[in-house]
Amino acid sequence: MSTPSCFMNPELRSFLERFDFSACMVCGSCANGCPITGTPGMAGWDTRKVMRLLANGMTDEVVASNFPWLCTGCGRCAGVCPAGIDIPSVMAHMKSLRPREAVPGSLHKGMANNLATGNNLAISREEYLGGMYDLGRDLAEECPGFHVPVDKKGADILFFPNSKEVYGDFEDQFWWWKIFYAARENWTVPSTGWEAVDWALFTGNYDGNRELARRKIEYMRSNAIKTMIMPDCGGGSYGCRKGMSSLVAENPDNAVDFVYLYDYLLKLIREGRIRLDKSVHKGRRFTFHDSCKHGRELAAHYGKGYFEEPREIVAACVDDFVELTPTREKNFCCGAGGGMWPMPFEQESAWHARYKYQQIKDSGADVVVVGCSNCRDQIMRRIPKFYPDCTYEVKYIWQLVAEALVIEPWDAERIAVAEAEAREQWERLGVEQEE
Repeated sequence: MSTPSCFMNPELRSFLERFDFSACMVCGSCANGCPITGTPGMAGWDTRKVMRLLANGMTDEVVASNFPWLCTGCGRCAGVCPAGIDIPSVMAHMKSLRPREAVPGSLHKGMANNLATGNNLAISREEYLGGMYDLGRDLAEECPGFHVPVDKKGADILFFPNSKEVYGDFEDQFWWWKIFYAARENWTVPSTGWEAVDWALFTGNYDGNRELARRKIEYMRSNAIKTMIMPDCGGGSYGCRKGMSSLVAENPDNAVDFVYLYDYLLKLIREGRIRLDKSVHKGRRFTFHDSCKHGRELAAHYGKGYFEEPREIVAACVDDFVELTPTREKNFCCGAGGGMWPMPFEQESAWHARYKYQQIKDSGADVVVVGCSNCRDQIMRRIPKFYPDCTYEVKYIWQLVAEALVIEPWDAERIAVAEAEAREQWERLGVEQEE
């Protein structure tokens, strides 16, 4: 039974009063644009019903349901709401009201791991550093002088790895590393607190979200780093931006410089710091999937979404490009957002993805380019599992760039300096080096 509004928790009442539910016209625009509508096992539930429940103070029913957890936070609902209600933020808050032990699947455990160890999978510092050393040596065979710079003081760029790549998809890290190598970038990764994914955002953990952002700010300050690349995961970058914004609102001195991956890659291309050869992608048709958090939601909450920039990057790499329909702000969610990729709702997530599957099929594209790791996993692994006639390939946008790179060899002096820096670094970090 719901708590009558007169006895509602004051904090919850204060939150709900930020949204004018009385302005809801029950038009159903939110439900029509939402991928959850019609989900098997969720009969009778849609966004419009949830809005009416909340308007009548029936929060307990919403919090106890799976609905907030099936919400990908894609923002299509808010984008068409005549009353301008920020529905994704409401759903995120409903998640925050669920007892932590009742958070579905591995999300809360991963968040607890991140706060305790610095990454979702509780990968030890020793294992992480050893992996960075070994993989760096592997890439150095192709790119002489390369090593992964860790805790480099005064670096121009700070980059955050994704734990799934550190844990298993090892060579997916090579794409960014090759770009940094070709651009002669002065970059670094942290030795601790390096996780790119923010599961605090996915679980409605406001304190955790702020803590992860605080750690990034403190790391930049203590190491005198100029700029950080917002994590490539859509939720990771959006969560980081949200946490940082909260801290800056408290104290403007918390502001640090950051750049989104699209702006960074475009800067390298436009300034001629990297050269690209389109011919490596000849004979294939490419399309781009707009990440909800990098596009629609970023535009809605921070005034700037990334739509044209990724297309300019793709155009620098390929000749044959086709748009999905609809595109840009109107594009459909892939079904992985809001933590849906790691949560135990695979069938529901695949249902969400029905639109994305049809978009890609109708486009005739051979390759789908993405700018988010969750989108990539969903489109590459889950959609083909449930829609077996998929024939496309999926590439990160930075992978597309890396594959088209024309890498100018480093001169002998630069290689010697880099190798000396690597030896000193690994010795300082206590990593056993091979002869």
